[in-house]
Amino acid sequence: MKVLGIETSCDETSAAVVEDGVRILSNIVASQVELHQKYGGVVPEVASRRHVELILPTIQSALDEASCKLDDIDLIAVINRPGLIGALIVGVSAAKAIAYATGLPLVGVHHLEAHIYANYLVDPDVQFPFICLIVSGGHSDIVWMTGHGRYESLARTRDDAAGEAFDKVARALGLGYPGGPAIDRLAKEGNPSAIAFPRARVGETLDFSFSGIKTAVVRYAAAHPETPIADVAASFQEAVVDVLVENTFAAAAQKGAERVLISGGVAANSLLQSRARQRGTELGIQVAIPPAKLCTDNAAMAASAGYFAYLRGVRDGPDLDTYATEPLGTR
Repeated sequence: MKVLGIETSCDETSAAVVEDGVRILSNIVASQVELHQKYGGVVPEVASRRHVELILPTIQSALDEASCKLDDIDLIAVINRPGLIGALIVGVSAAKAIAYATGLPLVGVHHLEAHIYANYLVDPDVQFPFICLIVSGGHSDIVWMTGHGRYESLARTRDDAAGEAFDKVARALGLGYPGGPAIDRLAKEGNPSAIAFPRARVGETLDFSFSGIKTAVVRYAAAHPETPIADVAASFQEAVVDVLVENTFAAAAQKGAERVLISGGVAANSLLQSRARQRGTELGIQVAIPPAKLCTDNAAMAASAGYFAYLRGVRDGPDLDTYATEPLGTR
């Protein structure tokens, strides 16, 4: 079964063809990074207009690379929630138009669900149940997944997501956009123990809060201009990764989980990957993380999630809507 996936939830215009939910035939990502760099972050209206320009050529490129025509496609899967409304509308409108013209079935996919299913593109035999840390520019969530479409939310961010904190700190340190890769690179040259930045704890919960550490870094950098920026970056990254790993494996202990998956753009962070794998080895817990190209937003993950949603009976029609926010597991 060949699935055409479409993803336009933020600043990446992406289309992919995936077979049986696990085999990537094509995965085209038209990045807008250079377009938004001069603003220091994503400008929603600019992103939406660029999606309009790129969406059809990107879909055609995905079909061409997969040596497919629309006649070869069996299902269309599109990210419709959550995300930037203007950006989502472009991808969903294209998906609905193609579905209407071809008569193909259509499935709307939750963005966080798609990130989880990026793992199935690497290992088709991922076994339930498992803990998944979904960490990106807009989300920092821990979920317990016991089957396809069966989620229990264990933790979320109360303010800034981890990726958002990376971007804001990078901007304050003059490292440019996107901030995550810039801090990851620079931190390798610094001392992660140079500055004791705070680790936020949200009561007795496993929830995250990264707004405070962002403010602490900005204030520290302004008050101590003599401190090497690499040390500031390394100490900040150490504090964020420390909380992500501690809370994730605390959730695993709470549920007696034998597997931990990590997904989302921040999952590409080298320190997070090494610390999570190290902790998994110490505790006898399997840790799975997709390669960087599948951590960031892409349509292959949408196609995979859409395939499994279709198998469990999810169907959408021309009234498929877009949502800026919506909890995972609402259907």
